[in-house]
This record gives sequence, structure tokens and C-alpha cells, in this order.
Amino acid sequence: MTSVPNTPLNDGTTIPQLGYGVFQVPEDGTYKAVSAALAAGYRHIDTAKAYGNEAGVGKAIADSGIDRGELYVTTKLWNADQGYDSTLTAFDASLGRLGLEKLDLYLIHWPVPAKDEWVNTWKAFEKLQADGRVTSIGVSNFTVPFLERLLEETTVKPVLNQIELHPRFSQSELRAFHADHDIRTQAWSPLGGQGGSVLDKPELAAIGAAHGKTPAQVVIRWHLQLGNVVIPKSATPSRIKANIDVLDFELTGDEMASIATLDDGSRVGPDPAEANFE
Repeated sequence: MTSVPNTPLNDGTTIPQLGYGVFQVPEDGTYKAVSAALAAGYRHIDTAKAYGNEAGVGKAIADSGIDRGELYVTTKLWNADQGYDSTLTAFDASLGRLGLEKLDLYLIHWPVPAKDEWVNTWKAFEKLQADGRVTSIGVSNFTVPFLERLLEETTVKPVLNQIELHPRFSQSELRAFHADHDIRTQAWSPLGGQGGSVLDKPELAAIGAAHGKTPAQVVIRWHLQLGNVVIPKSATPSRIKANIDVLDFELTGDEMASIATLDDGSRVGPDPAEANFE
């Protein structure tokens, strides 16, 4: 089994560049899905309070027999829990559901501009890290203005920003900002969401045929070669295995350029500047 490469973060740690996400995996199916992912070779699992499946993730990890030091676990603070004290309480609850003594990465799930608590929330994240309860801290769905304010008003830089990113929405401006500030880009909805809006593109089929790979495998490989951390989700064991079988080929410069032409600015999820749900 080829090992997934680790990529460095700005706090001196590393993160496996390819992980397994459990968004929209129901709680009663999470144990089986995460167990299948761990058996397939994934060592990086990404969940969130909002997904309602932290307990299933934790049970699969506990029963896997894999040494905790080999695993990288991320969860996220939900919007309703933002604020300094409420963040500390929510972190304790997430850690309890996961059954872990320490978390590898904690993310603010959305900035929630109308609430305007993300800076205070981040200061609680800094305390959790200083207290040794979480190794790394980062954000999710932050645009450049949110990141700029965070960098101006706090002392610890986020290690990464997990954002919607796929060939139809490649976020080149935000990725450039990340690169300039040593913030790693992590992609959610890396295959472009449900319904095949990306995966049915003939360009991807042609590239896949040239390498003996599926369009989904081509897109995951595209992310890796861009330097993104990527967390494809599937509850189907065969697809879970296929999504990690992307380390034995490389896209050419022309193929990367062909995929770049698919960017038409199409989002799957909401605009973070307008996302005020709790």
C-alpha cells in the first residue's frame, strides 16, 4: 500500500494530504464507512459537530486497532457555538463524542458575519492550542476579508482554510492569498458535489482513459498536484478504495491546463459572506 504523503503546516506539524470526509454520512452508517476508510489506508478523518456523526467516527477509530499517533482527526466548531466561552464548552463536547484526549485539528466551520464572533472564537482556539488540547487550529469557509481581519486582530495564524474547491470553482484568488500567507488550502466538495456536474465532463473522461483512471480519480489527483489537502467523501466501500488509489500516476502539464478550463465559477454551497445560518 502506497502511503499518502504528508504536507507541512505553518506551525511545524504536517497533515496527510489525502483524507476521508464524513459530511452527509448518517450517524448509523458512519462506523462502517470510517472503518472501511481506515482499512483502505486513510489515516486522516475529517468530521464536524454539524455532521452529527462524531461519535461514530470515534468508535471506528477506537475499534480500528490503529495507533493513535498514526491518525489525524479534524472536527469543526458549529456556528451556534461561536463565542469565547461557548467555544471552549463545545470543544469539550466534541472531544467527548470522539472519545479522544487530544484533537489534531480544530476548525471554525463558517465565519458567520452577522454574528461577528469569529475573532473571539479564534482567541478561544488559541487558548485550546496553548493548553495542549489541540495540536493545530484553522478555519473553514473564510474568504480574504475574513482572513485579513483574523490576521490583524489575533496572534496565531490559521494552519489551513477548508473551502469549497473543485474544477468548476478553483478559487485561484483565495489560493494565492493562502500561498502568500503560508496557509494551506483544503478542499471540501472536491469532486463538485452531487449530480455529476464536474465528473461528467468529457475532458476528465479523456484524461482518465489515458491513465486507466476514473474522472473522480483524475480530479483528486488534480487537487494533490495543486498542493491542496483533499477529503473526498463516499459511503461506498469500492469508491472509498478508489479515491485513495491516486498515488501511482501523474497528470501532465497539458492535462492540468485542460482541467483548469472547466472553471466557470459555479458554487455547490453558499457564499460565506452571506452564510449566517446557525
